[in-house]
Amino acid sequence: MLSFTSNKAVAIGEAMIEMADLGDGSYKRGFAGDTFNTAWHMAQILGEKASIGFVTKVGTDKVSSAFLKQLDEDSLVTDGIGRVTGRTMGLYMIELDGVERSFQYWREASAARLLAEDRDWLQQVVEGAGLIHLSGITLAILSAQARAVLWDVLAEARSAKALVSFDPNIRPRLWSSADETRETIARFNQITDIAFPSFDDEQGLWGDASPAHTVERLGAAGISEVVVKNGPAPMLALADSQITTSETPKVEGIRDTSGAGDAFNAGYLSARLSGKPQAAAIAWGQKLSGEVIRHYGARIPKAAMPRFEN
Repeated sequence: MLSFTSNKAVAIGEAMIEMADLGDGSYKRGFAGDTFNTAWHMAQILGEKASIGFVTKVGTDKVSSAFLKQLDEDSLVTDGIGRVTGRTMGLYMIELDGVERSFQYWREASAARLLAEDRDWLQQVVEGAGLIHLSGITLAILSAQARAVLWDVLAEARSAKALVSFDPNIRPRLWSSADETRETIARFNQITDIAFPSFDDEQGLWGDASPAHTVERLGAAGISEVVVKNGPAPMLALADSQITTSETPKVEGIRDTSGAGDAFNAGYLSARLSGKPQAAAIAWGQKLSGEVIRHYGARIPKAAMPRFEN
């Protein structure tokens, strides 16, 4: 089983302005983004037991300042957030059809696209991390040159004993082609220790016939821990060269499935940082994910945060 050299964790990616459908024709402004959602939930779960930071770039405008203020209030470390004059945060709107959601995005001026332009800065903000988390969306918004910088920084961090967790989170509209997506994801799989693929994404991109094929393929690529998310179906997981199956608990009162996978990642990684084995980590992830989808938006209200055993 993998072990962590420090309780410092950072997530790298894009946070966006979220306009969430409240189900009555009105919208609520918030902040969300796949790796940000994961980092935020981890900070709420772990509190003072760990240092949870977010690495990105934002603008110098008022909404970017409001984002930083919220992170400070919510106990996230903001040393890894740079500010870029002339840029702002991307925006997306969630539209609901029942409990399923669709998205519209406005992100061309997103400062987060520049998060890996400065190699020295990026090295500095991830230094000392025991865990670094990123996603396929993180990669998709970057230029090819910036992806190369990010890969090198992550490889150097791993040589310093950091672990890398990666959620492929495939969004075809962000990529120029399926070939580019496969090439990039495969390259970053080479420096991944913990993978959180979703079966429908993997099936669409790689043609996997079943979650078992996904687990076997990623295990063969050298990834030590794999958890295949598959909606309400059972989860397949790999750890210590053993494949296990975990039933997914049924959730009543589902309102919005936004952020379910991000929340699972947060519960899982929080448990692993706390020294829990994989089975317990999956249970933590399922518990948090199940609660998130009972609320609107990608992040849970603090008052609804479930309790986790120490």
